[in-house]
Amino acid sequence: MSAGAALAARALGAAGPVAATLALYLLARALHRRARAVLLSPLLVVPAVLVTALLRLHVPYARYMQGGRLLGDALGPVTVAFAVPLYRHRALLRRHAAELAAGLACGCLVAVSSSVALARAAGLGGAVALSMAPRSITTPLAMAAASAIGGVPSLAAVFVIVTALVGIVLGRVLVRRLPLASPLSRGALLGLGAHGAGTAQAMELGPVEGTVAGLVMICAGLLVLALAPALRGLLATAVRASLP
Repeated sequence: MSAGAALAARALGAAGPVAATLALYLLARALHRRARAVLLSPLLVVPAVLVTALLRLHVPYARYMQGGRLLGDALGPVTVAFAVPLYRHRALLRRHAAELAAGLACGCLVAVSSSVALARAAGLGGAVALSMAPRSITTPLAMAAASAIGGVPSLAAVFVIVTALVGIVLGRVLVRRLPLASPLSRGALLGLGAHGAGTAQAMELGPVEGTVAGLVMICAGLLVLALAPALRGLLATAVRASLP
C-alpha cells in the first residue's frame, strides 16, 4: 500500500472518534459561551462525556486513540499558529522584552519548583514525581521534557490537563483579585499558569492578553525543554530527598 493510500485508510478509520470529539467540543463551546459557567468549559465537559461514552459502549481506549491520535498530532501545528498574533503585536513585545523575559524566568522557576514541592507534599516519588515537574507547559513540550528528565510522557500529559483544569477554575478569579493593571501582566499570568487553557482565557480578555499569553506559553515550554537535560540530576535528587 502506498503512503497516500495508507494515510487515506487511517483517516477513514479515524473519522468516527475525530467527528465525535469535534462535535462534542463544538456543542460544549456553544453551551459555555451561552451560560458563562466555568463547569461547562469544553476542557471539562468533553473528556467527561467521552470517558462516560467509551465506558458505556465498551470501546477500548486504544481503539478510540486510533483516530483520536490525529487530534493529538494536530497540537504541534496549532502551537505554531500562535506565531500569527505574535507577528501582529511584535512592536509591543519588543518594547517590553526585558520585563517579559524576567517574568518568564521567574515563572518557570516557580512552576518547576512548586511542582516538585507538590510532589513531595503528596508523597510521590520516582517517575511519577518527575512527570509532574513540567506540568505548567504545553502538552507536546511537556511530554518531551518529561522524557528528558526521566518521567513518563503520557503521565506528564495527564498532569498538564489537571493543571489546565485548575487554571480554568482559578484563572479569571486571580485576574480579578490581583492588582494586575497591565494587559501584559494578565496575559503572562494566564499563559504561565495554565498554558493553552490559560491562553484561551486570555484571548477572551483581549488581543494583547492573548498574544502575551501565547508568547509566554511557547517560550516557557521551550525554556523548560532546553533545560530539562541539565535539570534531570537536580530534580531526581530533590525527589529522592522527599522520600522517607
